[in-house]
Amino acid sequence: MLNKTLKHKYKVIVTIVIILCFAIIRNLESELFYDPFLNYFKFDFKNSPFPEVNNFKLFCGLLFRYLINSVLSLILIHTLFHDKDILKFSMLLYGFFIIVLFVMFFIILKYFQEWNWLLFYVRRFIIQPIFVILFIPAFYYQQQNFKK
Repeated sequence: MLNKTLKHKYKVIVTIVIILCFAIIRNLESELFYDPFLNYFKFDFKNSPFPEVNNFKLFCGLLFRYLINSVLSLILIHTLFHDKDILKFSMLLYGFFIIVLFVMFFIILKYFQEWNWLLFYVRRFIIQPIFVILFIPAFYYQQQNFKK
């Protein structure tokens, strides 16, 4: 048991470091990124109009945050699985989702301002590392089934 733990020491250390990086990003989000929706979604936003935004700065801030979270997530996936096919597939999924989520975000922002609840969830997928939470169990399950 101890040998198995020592064998995976690298994986454990990298995983802890990446989780700490996610926490640091979350704690410093208001200093690192332009996002007027941080305060907007902290309060009762259901009947409130969207805040004034600089679309370019908002796009850049969200893109930067998505890319940081994606890179950290890909490093974590690579560390845990050491499989190039899983890493390539993950990169493909992150690339697909960045396009879909950003298109949805700005369409809702521009044309469907009454759907602020949907904007809340789309934005949440952009700024939080939710995909890695979904991908890791899915890839683990796939590997376990492949071994059988």
